This record gives sequence, structure tokens and C-alpha cells, in this order.
Amino acid sequence: MTAHPAIEASESGAAAEIMTGAEIVVRALVDQGVTDLFGYPGGAVLPIYDALFHEPRLKHVLVRHEQGATHAAEGYARSTGKPGVVLVTSGPGATNAITGIVDALMDSIPLVVITGQVPTHLIGTDAFQECDTVGITRSCTKHNYLVKNAADLPHVLHEAFKIATTGRPGPVVIDIPKDVQFASAPYVGPDKARSSHNYHPQTQGDPGRIAEAVALIAGAQRPILYTGGGVINAGVGASKLLREFAKLTGAPVTSTLMGLGAFPADDPAWLGMVGMHGAFEANHAMHDCDVMVAIGARFDDRVTGRLDAFSPGSKKIHIDIDPSSIGKVVRADIGILGDAGEVLEQMIAAWKKQKAPAQAARLKPWWDQIDRWRARNGFAYRPSSSIIKPQYAIERLYELTRGRDTYITTEVGQHQMWAAQFFKFNEPNRWMTSGGLGTMGYGLPAAVGVQMAHPDALVIDIGGDASVQMTMQEMSTAIQYDLPIKIFILNNEWMGMVRQWQQLLHGERYSHSYSESLPDFVKLAEAFGAVGLRAEHPDELDAKIMEMIETRRPVLFDCRVERAENCFPMIPSGKAHNEMILGEEVTDIGAVIDDAGRKLV
Repeated sequence: MTAHPAIEASESGAAAEIMTGAEIVVRALVDQGVTDLFGYPGGAVLPIYDALFHEPRLKHVLVRHEQGATHAAEGYARSTGKPGVVLVTSGPGATNAITGIVDALMDSIPLVVITGQVPTHLIGTDAFQECDTVGITRSCTKHNYLVKNAADLPHVLHEAFKIATTGRPGPVVIDIPKDVQFASAPYVGPDKARSSHNYHPQTQGDPGRIAEAVALIAGAQRPILYTGGGVINAGVGASKLLREFAKLTGAPVTSTLMGLGAFPADDPAWLGMVGMHGAFEANHAMHDCDVMVAIGARFDDRVTGRLDAFSPGSKKIHIDIDPSSIGKVVRADIGILGDAGEVLEQMIAAWKKQKAPAQAARLKPWWDQIDRWRARNGFAYRPSSSIIKPQYAIERLYELTRGRDTYITTEVGQHQMWAAQFFKFNEPNRWMTSGGLGTMGYGLPAAVGVQMAHPDALVIDIGGDASVQMTMQEMSTAIQYDLPIKIFILNNEWMGMVRQWQQLLHGERYSHSYSESLPDFVKLAEAFGAVGLRAEHPDELDAKIMEMIETRRPVLFDCRVERAENCFPMIPSGKAHNEMILGEEVTDIGAVIDDAGRKLV
């Protein structure tokens, strides 16, 4: 009979230290380098909280809702490159965390979520605060565990961190019954823990396919580098390699919403974000390119638009750490499985080895065409001297924070797209937003997590009046931990993106999209113990933004903006990248009709 791994470990060297399951959890977190975790206590997880009481190396952040814990952990992870850790109780504690877990799965954010569970003998009896956490989270985690033996705990915990952070990052849930937390077992550290899964993600690309890809790029007349969040997940080194590869090849660079910051926005090769609300030049270049190199991007529907008209004349090279992503949405002519950073390093070496001819002369017609697209400002909007335009608010926020150690989170909606369009990022890990799931309420708790990781930085959540209310209770968390986050609300008194689509696609029938009982955000800030600011006129905006920046306390900034402003450019549903609507073109609501005769604008 094979001995239990914990017993084998103890027999192979010095005697293992015996601990309770709760103490094992806390010790494993310390040994994994965890310094901060986000959570909310409850009966089924109290033994772990008791163990935390005796561990000064771990700082626990008490959120006000478990969804807030997961989003805070996401912000922490996205801004540091380290895994975010969450601790919640059973039943509603676990189910409240589900939204953030799915959000992390969609955006490839490494989380380790520890949930309490009823004692093992009560599982399946509909006990108080029982739910099938493993069953519920099976489809929304990278992996999950139900630990029924305390001796398995150290192995599971250490393996969970490996799974969450390697390959395509993602959330891992560990469900621990209360009796297992009380039981005793030997503890083993990360170096002696044994994996129960043969998990070894491939990080190096196939040399033959890399050579083939480099040859295709070298012969391209209209290449483009289409980058995604995978470049940022691969680390700062991957972003540096992307810049080197772009310079070598002479190709323009665009990115998804999640990839912003991987390539500097002030580089001449940068075209801007691609997709539904992307840059005019980026979308046209994606449509007309002859070789597309997708690096750490998954061809999301908000990027591709109409699939049968997506970049119809191009050869596509797809580099991704996740084998299931390659060819899943768009057929790849060359698929390269591997880590974005390691594959870029291989491609740079292959490019230098083949001594490709100078690209500048051959690509000049392509850059000339790009310059013609650039000459038309797709983000143009009609300025106002009497009311704050939301685009102008973001422009001023960007200008007044330039040169500072700034991190931006967002909620979801029009303000999110305006932030992506008008706030420029030159470094990775400075932009935290909900891309795949599009979770309203993400930004405020994410800002809490970012500020915990970077206590001296300027952390700003760009929010909307509707979205920010979904997790507003986390202002209390910011107050408790003296986190000087700034919540910059573009207040148009609508669910802005819903209202825009109802205007453009649903005959101006504004069904339940108007916020008719908004709070006074200034008074709400004061009620929390924060600072409330309001700007209603363009002339006062700069001074109020500077007051927000210089206030070393949490701030709610109520920026009253144009109520009816729409977010453009916009690729209507069912249209190709070269069929964008620009704001300057929208002079009449019925002006643009699709092939079926339905109103688009």
C-alpha cells in the first residue's frame, strides 16, 4: 500500500511539523509569499480566521461583500503580477464570490480562493450555509478542490498556487470543510509538496513554426501585431520584448482592451485599441493587413466583429499559452503554443538569425496608408464651453496625472471605453478593467486591491454613476484601511451604454436605463468618512481634479457630464472593421440602416 504523500515527506527527512488544518492554510500562504488577502469571516471558516489572528506576516483586508473580495484580489493580482488570495465562508460567502471568480477566469487573472464548507459528515444534508461549492465553481475556475483530509491540505494549497499562476493564469477554488480545519496533520512546504496532477504547461514555442512565422512576417507587405492581455500576464519582460520585436519588424501594433500598456501609447508604431470602440486607424489596419500576428489575444467577439468579414485577406499567426484558444474563434494559419514572452524571445532570435532585409522601404506604402487613416481623428467629439464632455474629463484627468505613479481601474460602460480611448498607458500593469465578463462594480474594489499593493501610488477608479453603486460599500473598506483611492465618476444620470444601445438599436425606447434616484455622491462620501467633490462646469474641472489628486484620503468625485453623449467610433453589430460609425457622421438617428432595414443610428 502506498503511503500518504504527507507521511512519505515526513519520513524522507526531518520530522514534519504537526498542525491543524487551519494552521496549515495560514502557513502555506506565508510560504507562498502571500502578504495580503481579502475576505469576510463566517462560521465555516472561523478556525482559519483564528489561525490568522496569530500570524503577523499576513495582512487580512476585511471587505464589505465577498464580490468585493474577489475584485480587490483581481486588482491586486493584475497590478503586481502576483496571485490574489481570497478567504470566504461557505454557502452565501462562496456564491457571493462567484462573479469575481468568473471575471478572473475570463480575463486570465491568477486567484486562489479559499472557501469554508460545512463539516464532512453534513455535506449533502442541506446543512446551514451549505452549498455545492465545487459543483457551482466547476465551470468557472481553472481548477477546484474539495479537501476531505487534513493531510492533503498542504499539497493542495501549494499545487493551487502553481495552477493559478502558470500557463494561462486563472482562479482556483479550495473548499475546506470545518472539521478538516480542526483536524491535525503534518505540514510540508512548497519544495516537498507533491502534485496530484500532471500539469506542465508548454512555454517554449515549436522552433519550426517560429521559423515559418518569421518568414511569413518578413515577406509581409502589410503586417500588424495584434496583442492582448497574455503579453501583460507574461510579465514586464514580455512587454519589453514586444517593443523590440515591433522595432525589428517595423510592424504597427494594436491591442485589445486587456492588452493596453503592453506597448507604449507614445510610440509612433502604436495604433491604439482595436475593436467595437477602437481607434479608426487600428480597425482599418486590422481589416486590410496581409499578415496578422496575434500575441496573447483570444479573438474576442468585441474585437472581431463580423467573423466572415474579419481581416479577410490576411494570414494569421496565433501565439497563445492556452492550446484551446488557438483556432477556437478564428482559423490560425500558423499556431504557436507557448508563453508570450518566451515565444517573442525565440522570434527575435530567429529574426536576427535570418538577417531579414530592411523593412522600412518595403513597408513605406503601408505606413503611408496608416498615416492617411490617422489624419482622420476617429475620437473627435464636439467640445463645449458650458458643459463637461466625458471625453474632455478623461483628457484632463490624463494630463493632470502624467508623470505620477498612477494606476487606473474602471467600472464597465461608456466611461470604460472613454478611459481606454483617452487615457494613454506606456507601461503594463497600470490598467485594471473587466474585459471578458464586463462586470459592473469591478472598479471600486479593484482600486482597493491595487492601493493595498501600492500604498504610495495614485489609484483612480474611473466609474459611471450606475456601475459604481453596485459595490459602493467598499468605500467603507478604503476608510478602514486608510486607502486613499479616488473614485472619478462620470455622472450622466443614465446607464450610459445601455442608453446608447437603446437609442441606436431599439428605437429610442429607454426601458429602465435612467437613474431616477441617484444619491448625492458628495454627501455619500461624507457619510462614509471620505472626501466628496463635484465639478459641473469645464472651467472648474482642472482645479477640482488637482484637489482630488492632492487629497490623501479616499475621494468620491462627482463629475457631472453631458447626459446624451455617445461613445464613438462604434462598429455596429454584424458589421466589419471598416464599417465603423464615427461621432461626426451621426447627424440623424435614422441615418444609418443595416441590410435588414433596422435602425443602427
